[in-house]
Amino acid sequence: MFKRELKINLKNFIIWASILVGLFLVVFLIYPSIINSENMEMIDEMMALFPEEVLKAFNMDISSIDSAFGWLKTEGFVFVLLLTGIYSGILGSNILLKEESDKTIEYLNSVPVTRSDIVLSRIFSGLFYIVLLIVTIGAFNYIGLAVSGDFDRKSYLLLSVTPLFSSIVIFSICLFLSTFTHKTKKTLGISLGLVFVSYFLNVLSEMGESTKFLKYISVFTLADIRNVIVDVAINPLMVVISIGITAIFLILTWIRYEKKELV
Repeated sequence: MFKRELKINLKNFIIWASILVGLFLVVFLIYPSIINSENMEMIDEMMALFPEEVLKAFNMDISSIDSAFGWLKTEGFVFVLLLTGIYSGILGSNILLKEESDKTIEYLNSVPVTRSDIVLSRIFSGLFYIVLLIVTIGAFNYIGLAVSGDFDRKSYLLLSVTPLFSSIVIFSICLFLSTFTHKTKKTLGISLGLVFVSYFLNVLSEMGESTKFLKYISVFTLADIRNVIVDVAINPLMVVISIGITAIFLILTWIRYEKKELV
């Protein structure tokens, strides 16, 4: 079952990985020509016009964009978090539901597999591709930074891991939500909404003290990129919370799917 799931979801993984690699390839190709002394002076003047809260939301108050690594620490990893989150949400919303939605669930009922086998194979397949996507992006950007110039390798490696914490939580939540319906179209919209609303709340939480509480209801807070940039360390609490939330929703998914009436 696990190998079958890997094969089924391989095409989507390749598409998403290609999109992300292509995005960062463009950055590494054009960034050196964009960032020069004259352009940086203009960019610095433009940055000075933005409120401190806006700069903080994109980590531009603690990191300059005068290099490819600087861009990655600010806007770059915002794209990584958002796109890996979207991928994880889509994967979670349809990986367990596609047979029901496509009316091919009879095939699984005709082979000697239990519902537990079905759920576990989908969970492991989904987590495998999420980890693989993050590793692929991390490895490509590492090579790109090594070619582009000097950078803090420890800081980058830690930053590369952070999208995993938010992605596995998004995947597990969307997987659980998918057990309440039989159509992927219904869960897809909810999953994408979860990702974008959570991201929006995370940005708003950096806008001032009055909105700071919003970070506690945003999945992307678990990535904690800002802490890695400042302290060059991953907060262990975020790791524990991510694993805990993921485990809870995966267990709930298994319980729910065992009782679900399949069509």
